[in-house]
Amino acid sequence: MVKEFMEKKRRSLSEKHIGYLLVLPALAIILVIAIWPVLRSFWMSLYDIRLNDPTKLQIQSGYGIDVERYADTVPYLMNALDGEIRQAPEDVKDQLQRIKRDLEELKNAVEGHRQVSERLDQVNELLNNFQPVPEKLKYAKVDEELALETRQKLEKIHAEIKEIDSDKLQKQSDLLGLVNGWRETIIEPNFVGFKYYLEFANSPRLWNALANTTVFTVISVFLELVLGLWIAVLINKQFRGRGIVRAAVLVPWALPTVIAALMWRFLFDGQNGVMAKIFTEIGLIPNMGVLLTTKFWSMFAVIFADVWKTTPFMALLLLAGLQTIPQSLYEAAEVDGASKTQQFFKITLPMLKSTILVALLFRTLDAFRVFDLIYVLTGGGPANSTETISVFAYKTMFAQLNFGAGSALSVIVFICVALISMIFVKLLGSDLISDGRKR
Repeated sequence: MVKEFMEKKRRSLSEKHIGYLLVLPALAIILVIAIWPVLRSFWMSLYDIRLNDPTKLQIQSGYGIDVERYADTVPYLMNALDGEIRQAPEDVKDQLQRIKRDLEELKNAVEGHRQVSERLDQVNELLNNFQPVPEKLKYAKVDEELALETRQKLEKIHAEIKEIDSDKLQKQSDLLGLVNGWRETIIEPNFVGFKYYLEFANSPRLWNALANTTVFTVISVFLELVLGLWIAVLINKQFRGRGIVRAAVLVPWALPTVIAALMWRFLFDGQNGVMAKIFTEIGLIPNMGVLLTTKFWSMFAVIFADVWKTTPFMALLLLAGLQTIPQSLYEAAEVDGASKTQQFFKITLPMLKSTILVALLFRTLDAFRVFDLIYVLTGGGPANSTETISVFAYKTMFAQLNFGAGSALSVIVFICVALISMIFVKLLGSDLISDGRKR
C-alpha cells in the first residue's frame, strides 16, 4: 500500500514541480548569502549614519538621549556652574542662579522619564566602576516634545551665558562647551529616505565615476578578449614545451592583485620606473612623469596593468572552449581547401560563441567592480580621473565614515551589476536556445 501511494504521489508531481523542489534550496542559499546584504545596505541607505558624529552612530527611528554622554556631561556642568556662582560678582550671580534653576528643572524633566531614569542609574554604576557601557543601555527613547523642548531651552541658556561678559566668569568657554555637550546628547531621527539617491543622481562626481568605470570596463575587457583569444589559440596547438608555456602564461593571473598593482606602480614611477622609461624611449608617452600624474595616461596605466593581470584568465576560459571543438571539423575544412583564416571565422568563432559570452560575463562583472588595482595604483587620482564607482563607495563609507551614503553607492553598484548580468544572461540564454534548435 505504501509503495502504491508513493508511486501515485510521484506521478502526481510533474517534472516542473520536481525541478522547483530541487532548485528551492539553492534559491534559499542565494537569498541568504547574496540578497540579504543588499537589502541590509538598502535599509541603511535610508538613514544618515555617520561614525564621526556621536548622534548618528546607528539607525534612529525616533528621538532619544545618549545616556552615557549625558552622565558624563550634566554633573560636570552643574558643578562648574556652582563654582562660577560662588566666585561671580553680585550683578552676575543672580543671573547664574536663575540659569541654574532652569537647568535643574530641565534635568528633572529629562531624568523623570522612566527609561532615562532606569538606564541612567545603571550607566552611572558602570562608569563609577570603570566598566564599559553596553549598547543596549547607552541610548534611551524619549518623546519628541521633551527632546525638542530640551534642545530649545539649552540653546537659550547657551545664548544667555555667551552674552555675559567673559571677564566676569572664570571659565566661560567650559560652561558653553558643557551646555553644548548636553544639547548634543539629544538624538534626532536620522531617517532621510531617498535623499542620498537623489543627491547622487545630481552629483557630477558619481557620473564621472560611472564614466570612468565604463571606459575602464569596455576597453580592458575588449583588449583582454582579443589578446586572450590569440593566446588561447596559440597554446591550444601542439608544440614542444607547451606545458611550460601554459604555466608561464598563468603567472600574472596567479599573482595577488595588490602585489601586481604595487609592482606596476614602481614600474610606472616617473623617476625610476622601468616601464615608464621604455614607453618614453619608444615614443609612446611624452615623458616618464605623465603615467600616474595626468588624467589620460593614468587611465592608460590602470588599463594596461589590468590587461596584463587578467588576460591569462580570459585565455584560460577560451582555451577550455577551444578544446571542446572536434578536430574533425578542421580536418574536413582542410580537405575542402579552407585556409586558416577561414577556419577561424567559420569554425572557431561560431563554436566559441557561448564560451566567449560566459568569459565576457565574468570579466565584465569583475572589471566593473574593480577596486584594489586602482586603489593601490592611483588611489582614484589624479583629480578623480581614475576613480571608479567602487573606489568612490569605499572613500565615502570608510574615509568619510558616511555609512548611509556609502550604502546607497553600494546599492547603485549592485543595480549596475544586476543589469549587466541580465543582459549577458539574456544573450547567453538566447544563444543556447538557438543552438539547441539548430541541433
